[in-house]
Amino acid sequence: MKSLLCLLFLTLLVTSFSGAGERRPNVLLLMADDLNTALSGYGHPQCQTPRLDELASRGVRFDGMHCQYPVCGASRASMMTGLYPYSNGMLGNTGNLRENLPEVVTLSQLFRKNGYHVGRVSKIYHMGIPFEIIDGTAEHDDPLSWDEVVNITAPEQHAPGEKTEWSPKDTSSQTFTGVESTAGDLEHADGMAAEAAINFLKRNRDKPFFLGCGFVRPHVPLVAPSSYFDLYDRDAMIAPVVPENDLDDVPEVIREYKANSRYGVTPELHKGLLEAYYASISYMDAQVGRVLDALDELGLRENTIVIFSSDHGYLLGEHHKFQKQHLFEESTRVPFIMSVPWIPDSHGKSTGHLTELIDLYPTVADLAGLAPPENLQGESLVPVLKNPNTAEWTKDVVFTISRNGGESVRTTHWRFNHWGFGSKGEELYDVKNDPGEFTNLAGDPDHAGTVERLRNLLKSKREEAGYDPVRYR
Repeated sequence: MKSLLCLLFLTLLVTSFSGAGERRPNVLLLMADDLNTALSGYGHPQCQTPRLDELASRGVRFDGMHCQYPVCGASRASMMTGLYPYSNGMLGNTGNLRENLPEVVTLSQLFRKNGYHVGRVSKIYHMGIPFEIIDGTAEHDDPLSWDEVVNITAPEQHAPGEKTEWSPKDTSSQTFTGVESTAGDLEHADGMAAEAAINFLKRNRDKPFFLGCGFVRPHVPLVAPSSYFDLYDRDAMIAPVVPENDLDDVPEVIREYKANSRYGVTPELHKGLLEAYYASISYMDAQVGRVLDALDELGLRENTIVIFSSDHGYLLGEHHKFQKQHLFEESTRVPFIMSVPWIPDSHGKSTGHLTELIDLYPTVADLAGLAPPENLQGESLVPVLKNPNTAEWTKDVVFTISRNGGESVRTTHWRFNHWGFGSKGEELYDVKNDPGEFTNLAGDPDHAGTVERLRNLLKSKREEAGYDPVRYR
């Protein structure tokens, strides 16, 4: 009798949720790669993203969303497990999630366990871009997370068209190669991913589904059809304005990491790099739009939760640095849009509340009426989705870690970074009065009390995040 009651309770749980109708809600998770907040809907003066702006008009734009580790593999594993990297053991692009946590129930796996048909298209967990797109592989995927998968095979930097190296000094796989391609939208990775996602929606329109669709742009190589380059005037591109001596007060352990001395991006090359980055974003934006159009055409919009996010931010010359794995705002902050059709009062609004990518898991589970694992470290965003200015949201600090023992706490007023578990350097930025994070106040005696308070806060967050001094020191 007891087991029968439990079964009845679970059945009621997975079939009940607020206001979406009788059928369980679908989930569409759309991920960009290496995308900062260069979206027109986020106020960017040059980059054009009309389809993502449209999504924001029927959802909530999160202006204070931060990743837990500014590199693809660690950030994505953290988001999909709802756990900080210290807890799931994924501190970079290497490692194996299932070896670290054999019994982990990932976000999509939770839906799979509750009767949803769950699919992945292209990059959701870490993939080596561009090589795994060229090869059509996904070596770091988690098979237990999906019922079906589609890996994309595309030419990447070998696509036909005008190819330019915007970082001539760098010889790594992360060079700023741009390709203004003569091929069409469907001949590149993101167009192929959109097509596969649309096919999934058509095949599964009559059953509850969870689909994770990963777009690889604007990750390098910066490949897009020429029509998207035509949206931009290269000579008019505006590079970040940075004090010449901006890195002088940055701790030595991280000062030269991915600084322009490695890349050799001249002012002229910088304009071309920005044009290629924005063209890649506009191309990705158009592919997002194709998937959203399919939702409408198939009559799925009103019953589908749509999430758009990047895995981390990206520097494009801010602080004389490029790419990721930094702890500046441009690296930790991500664009994040969430549309819940049956919560219309907040559509088109934004929230400045501090939030983290680990909050996604409990949020989607909450909206679908599913019971998530008890060890999740994020918080449900549902109160914010209902009222973007709600006082119910009490998270007042976000926590991000990075390479070289880097750790950061970001509050509404301050960012405090600590490098190394010994004493390799600290940074304190007054983000209210110095939003560019140009002046490190950590050594200023007038701010000694603030440093001590935030140092203790960081230690507390480190412990909450699952830091093991034996494992990680």
